[in-house]
Amino acid sequence: MMNKTLRSFCILALCTYFLTACSSQSKKEEIPDVNLVEASYVVADALLVNAEKLNLNRTKPLLVASFVNVDDVQQSSTLGRMIAEQIGSRISQSGLKVVEVKLRSDSIFVKGNQYPNEGEFLLSRELKDLSSEHDAVAVVVGTYAESKSRVYVTAKMLNTHDNSIMASFDYSLPIGADIKQMLRNDKRRR
Repeated sequence: MMNKTLRSFCILALCTYFLTACSSQSKKEEIPDVNLVEASYVVADALLVNAEKLNLNRTKPLLVASFVNVDDVQQSSTLGRMIAEQIGSRISQSGLKVVEVKLRSDSIFVKGNQYPNEGEFLLSRELKDLSSEHDAVAVVVGTYAESKSRVYVTAKMLNTHDNSIMASFDYSLPIGADIKQMLRNDKRRR
């Protein structure tokens, strides 16, 4: 009888342990926030290193445009605008002249299928005109895509004369509370 009681108690204890373990794992774990400034600075540094290999003309300014949603290039978000601001800031810290581009979001890109070798996005006429007006050597543009737990970002430095990619950098950010809020601001405007 003692053995049977002990065995029942052990089985009950094990069941309780496993059920408790399962319930704690099913709780939604909070994703830690990333330091967005540091991440943006890494991107800017990488773009500059790659562009320097192509003998980037450091006497001419660079334009930096808001990063846009890859699924709707007419939409940006607080996240897309902040990434662009921070990348522009870091490039400026390196000694290059940076011109901020404050355009309507639909003025940044034109989807281009007629030039498949030049990538999916081409500079819009307005951005090309601004590049010419400022005698800019390049423009930094970017896209982002939101998934369940991460935002995937692509940053590109494009030659303003022929839309060729001078440098690019791909990365992802965990969707913590801060990133989620910055993306939510995008969805409220739609």
